[in-house]
Amino acid sequence: MTVTSDAVVAPRPFPSGAGLCLKGWTSANLLGSPHRLTTPLVRDHREGELRPAGWEETLGLIADRLLAVRADHGDDAVAVFGGGGLTNEKAYQLGKFARVALRTSRIDYNGRFCMSAAATAGNRAFGLDRGLPFPVSDIADAGALLLVGSNLAETMPPITRHLSALRAKGGTLVVVDPRRTATARQAALHLRPHPGTDLALACGLAHLVVTEGLHDQDYIDRRTNGFDQAWQILAQYWPERVERITGVPVAAQRAAVAALTAADKAIILTGRGTEQHGNGTDTVLAWINLALMLGLPGRPGSGYGTVTGQGNGQGGREHGQKADQLPGYRSIADAADRAHVAAVWGVRPDDLPGPGPSAYELLDTLGAVDGPRALLVFGSNPVVSAPNAGHVERRLRELNLLVVADFVLSETAALADIVLPTCQWTEEEGTVTNLEGRVIRRRRAMPAPPGVRDELCILADLARRLGAEGFDTEPRRVFAELGRASSGGRADYGGITYDRLDNSDGVFWPCPSIDHPGTPRLFVERFHTSDGRAVFSPVEYRAVAESPDREFPLRLTTGRVLSHYQSGAQTRRVDELVMAEGAVFVQVNPANAAALGVTNGVTVRVGTRRGTAVATARVTSDVAVDTLFMPFHWGGDGRANLLTDPLLDPVSGMPAFKLCAARIDLIEELTP
Repeated sequence: MTVTSDAVVAPRPFPSGAGLCLKGWTSANLLGSPHRLTTPLVRDHREGELRPAGWEETLGLIADRLLAVRADHGDDAVAVFGGGGLTNEKAYQLGKFARVALRTSRIDYNGRFCMSAAATAGNRAFGLDRGLPFPVSDIADAGALLLVGSNLAETMPPITRHLSALRAKGGTLVVVDPRRTATARQAALHLRPHPGTDLALACGLAHLVVTEGLHDQDYIDRRTNGFDQAWQILAQYWPERVERITGVPVAAQRAAVAALTAADKAIILTGRGTEQHGNGTDTVLAWINLALMLGLPGRPGSGYGTVTGQGNGQGGREHGQKADQLPGYRSIADAADRAHVAAVWGVRPDDLPGPGPSAYELLDTLGAVDGPRALLVFGSNPVVSAPNAGHVERRLRELNLLVVADFVLSETAALADIVLPTCQWTEEEGTVTNLEGRVIRRRRAMPAPPGVRDELCILADLARRLGAEGFDTEPRRVFAELGRASSGGRADYGGITYDRLDNSDGVFWPCPSIDHPGTPRLFVERFHTSDGRAVFSPVEYRAVAESPDREFPLRLTTGRVLSHYQSGAQTRRVDELVMAEGAVFVQVNPANAAALGVTNGVTVRVGTRRGTAVATARVTSDVAVDTLFMPFHWGGDGRANLLTDPLLDPVSGMPAFKLCAARIDLIEELTP
């Protein structure tokens, strides 16, 4: 399908260079796919089939059933689950819809599974969460980059141009990852800790920095608080102890520290591999401690950052989809924040609900006596993407009403009572915010197919039927309202307009006024804390994940592959991507494979304490002995998240996706 632009303003070239991965090259293939939904679908009774229906009938039915649920069980009996791929305008409107039209506290989104640990850590240490507090192009000029738990070569290939430039200029790439990934193969130094021990490794590197006299004492004195308390714990992480915990040799620890301290400019970046754990927030704080020891945050060309994971992973977590949040990264528990947003929305502060449960806690209570009886899902597929997915699927089946808005019949949509067909990226106006905090315009390139509606229109129509006014359908006006609601907040979009975005390469928040240039670099003079200082955290390694035992003697970790994205609802419907990677697999170390009689290409069953999944074995030394790796993009009985542990980080609500005890068995051995 040819995509043409009818935008008045032609897009400007992106300053850090244009580039697409395989998923980007083929993204237009889904626009005219036979898998595309183009009419609402309704299930007349629980055992019935989904049938086509008109919009008037469908929206009327949703409103009537939502009103009935609220009348019988209260406002919190209706829940909303959003997505990190929604535009800023949609994410903002969804949060407003939940709090004003539904008056429910039960709203969260799939970004809780992605960025919550890093976001919580950033707010604690710096007073502000923005994925990169500096332009991404800084990576190319760094003398050293420590990349922790991120396989950028497969998950975000266009950014690897900066890694190549760094190496070409003589910089050192150090990768921390239990697997030998495509990114790790590019590194000058690859540290392979045992899964779940990154926190101990971060503490060990910080210990070496101090004991070798390589820390920036002047920076620590001028720009931070809490060093002495943190050091009382870090002093216990001498190199030999860290090697025993992590498996990373002392020499490799010293080499990593040498690379970071020898560079004039150094950057530490974290990804999901180090964040998606039951102690994910503490682990990120440990890496931030290391960055502060070295005096990196706020120093031009250096710093700490986290790599966002979804199409609007940054903007999606700023404007009210999270259970504890209002637009502009405001707190729903703060009286002044509530008053500001309530004034913009034209409601009383007391009418806004309070904080609700985090994403998995919300899904875990669906259909329960005290839990939500109805759920509206926008831009997410939790049947595949949630931890302990079999349990989540069972909870979804217990609902009185499940409504899913999507453009394909995902695994979650297939369970729904009502499915709403929505627009794709080429068919909508809006904005997204990239990992740098740069707000970028998305322009409509083609009309949506007949029968398809934009989420802004869906939410406005439903709000009206529920008795709520003030929900606009025009993205430009919704963005202007978002700017007013976020004004004065940590993520301040008050000075950003469509006109500015149309005539620039994007605007970095915070941007509090129309004459403000935006903020490409944060923390240069002060941090966003009350006294302007960053905060060290006295965090300590504890083994919080499941331990292998006789029944489950291996360790399972999960992640992505080059050809697919998230739950695979879109990418598994693109022929070229299916040809590149057509089915789920599990990587097995040769030593374990030999002991179990597993050979390349055989079908195996992977089991954990939550369930089993079926996959094709790939025997490779890319995973360590006693470690398995499965990608999470497939549905059915190949769902990796049938296996994953729903243990939550107690601070951020991040599930422990990246580690659980497991076993592997040949299918034929299990057949009677």
